[in-house]
Amino acid sequence: MRSVQWFKPACLGSTVLLLAGTPHLQAQQKQDITFEQAFRGKTTDITSPLPAIRDWADADHYLEMRPDAANGGRMQAYSVDARTGNATVYTAPVDGPSVEVRENDVFYKSAEGTSTRLTNDAAAEKNPTLSPDGKYVAFTRNNDLYSVEIATKKETRYTNDGSEVVYNGWSSWVYYEEILGRPTKYRAFWWSPDSRQIAYMHFDDTKVPVFPIYSEKGQHGYLENTRYPKAGDPNPAVKVGVVPVTGGATTWADFNENDDQYFGMPFWTSDSKQLWMQWMNRGQDNLKIYSINPQTGAKKEIYSEQQKTWVDWFDAVPFLRNNQGFLLQSDKTGWSHLYLYNMDGSLKKQLTSGNWTVKDVVQIDEKNQEVYFTARKESSARFDLYKVNMKSGAIRRLTSGNYNNVISMAPGGKYFITTYSNLQTPSRMALADNNGKVIRELGDSKGSRFDNYNLALPQLKTYKTRDGLELPMTVIMPLHMETGKKYPVLISIYGGPNAGTVYDTWKSNMVQQWWAQEGVIQVAVDNRSSGHLGKMGMNYIHRKLGIHEIEDYMDAALALRAEPWVDGSKICMTGGSFGGYMTCMAMTYGADVFTHGMANYAVTDWQLYDSHYTERFMDTPAENPEGYKETNVMNHADKYKGLIRIVHGTMDDNVHLQNATQLIDKLENLNKHFEYMLYPGERHGWGGLKAVHSSGETYRFIYHNLLDKPFPATFRK
Repeated sequence: MRSVQWFKPACLGSTVLLLAGTPHLQAQQKQDITFEQAFRGKTTDITSPLPAIRDWADADHYLEMRPDAANGGRMQAYSVDARTGNATVYTAPVDGPSVEVRENDVFYKSAEGTSTRLTNDAAAEKNPTLSPDGKYVAFTRNNDLYSVEIATKKETRYTNDGSEVVYNGWSSWVYYEEILGRPTKYRAFWWSPDSRQIAYMHFDDTKVPVFPIYSEKGQHGYLENTRYPKAGDPNPAVKVGVVPVTGGATTWADFNENDDQYFGMPFWTSDSKQLWMQWMNRGQDNLKIYSINPQTGAKKEIYSEQQKTWVDWFDAVPFLRNNQGFLLQSDKTGWSHLYLYNMDGSLKKQLTSGNWTVKDVVQIDEKNQEVYFTARKESSARFDLYKVNMKSGAIRRLTSGNYNNVISMAPGGKYFITTYSNLQTPSRMALADNNGKVIRELGDSKGSRFDNYNLALPQLKTYKTRDGLELPMTVIMPLHMETGKKYPVLISIYGGPNAGTVYDTWKSNMVQQWWAQEGVIQVAVDNRSSGHLGKMGMNYIHRKLGIHEIEDYMDAALALRAEPWVDGSKICMTGGSFGGYMTCMAMTYGADVFTHGMANYAVTDWQLYDSHYTERFMDTPAENPEGYKETNVMNHADKYKGLIRIVHGTMDDNVHLQNATQLIDKLENLNKHFEYMLYPGERHGWGGLKAVHSSGETYRFIYHNLLDKPFPATFRK
């Protein structure tokens, strides 16, 4: 792996560093990005594709897709020897057997490519999932749980009480969105490793309030009624059960479903003898792991963690072989670190420590007693690969240079492939052994015409908050800057807890190059809760979600405004969802700093958002009335004096249109001027023709309000 001198972050005020566009004569010898290249996808050859590596075939071979000239250029899988690089055609199916829903029925595709229809009925099947032994497919239908045996097509029905408010193996909305996660696609059932049992969640939404979402379609329109618990509302009643694959009675875990509680993602032990359940109280400051006996439902507490603010769910609980223990990744010290436990929950060893953040466990090599993990250790803006010895606690960095790394590790941990880059360096790919020694460079995405263009590359910088914290931002300066001229600032943010956007990694964005050519200073900023300061930084925001964050953004913007090349009358923030909320706060709470804003599908009052997310940070409205008042955009609307564009989809089932409507009502009653754009029928974001229109309106806003230029006719073609 080649190393280059890293661009050291500079504090704002370092004018010499920021005015990196001064070699004007050299820049004139290069060409700018054209409109077609920026917005119509015309090729630039600034970057080129990296090798299409799919996965690892085994401990010593990775799979790479290459065009086969003898077969009309169709992609062919090759097995590549990691040590030598020798490649042979890979004849086994790359993806193995799979299942999918077509025509509302379940279809099975064998490893050889043969397709078999397993169900044939009018109702729609959802989330078909193969058993580990490949003999069964579990799925839900009309909110009940089923399986079908592939060889015989015999169906087994496990539940019978599915209804409009009762769901078996299908998530209630708040669990899908906030706990189990969107990648589950509402699936709430899990095969045991031996394929003999299925664990599932049973939801009862009877007491969850209904939120009506209006559609304007047709002559009379219609209402889509959603069971959506807002902050302080009753949550779904949930219980967790295990059922034999052959059918029969469900064994319910020993919890009272009517308690005010949450259940997180469950984990089967490798021997299928225990189901480990995550449990959390409504206040979300106590997380417990229980071991459930699948035969009796009896529970035993294995682990308990309490924090003064909140505790996050565990994404994984990696088990060691033969029940020798398990790993947990906890941020209870203020920083996310790895802990090794015995199966009874007693602590064996803390494996990592310090003021830095572990991201993911990549692999556990039990033979050599080593854990491979990624972490933000050298810099909070970059990820590296490390290994720690489970006996000695010795940590070794395996990636080198000042790069961000995306890791794919071979089974057994003998080799890894890293895709590495930084803000100034296009992505490269290398293969290394488990000591970090580079065996081969596999690819470089720097294109043949990279040096032919004027490129405005992001610069990593820092700013200081009013209470002395140092946080990162990236700045893209305009190309062809003129001495003495002031330029508008466009700040793009998200801003939610542990959801940073400032990383030292390559991002190829031709639209950003266009705005640099047009004279816009483009900035991304992270606040104290974004992850750079670990859980310690996130704890600041407890019970006043949004206040510290917007003040951090104000401090960053004030530092920018102090620069001689910044037009302080044109400081614009834009973002969606939480970023939309931040934009609304910028234009109200921060109205003395920010002048323009584009707020997309924004929360405006945390009482209007869902229970689990909101209460994690805010507690309930009854417990924290002052916090809800202080963080409510409408309570700062009298300070508004710039220009905001409020954008929302009418059928947003995540951040309801109610949020935008209440802000609009407040601004109208205050006789304030603003802009508003509705997208009929759209949810939390949109694509297709609406996305084309939305992007065009964003560009129009930038030209009219930040650049003081007419909207170019080329955009309207």
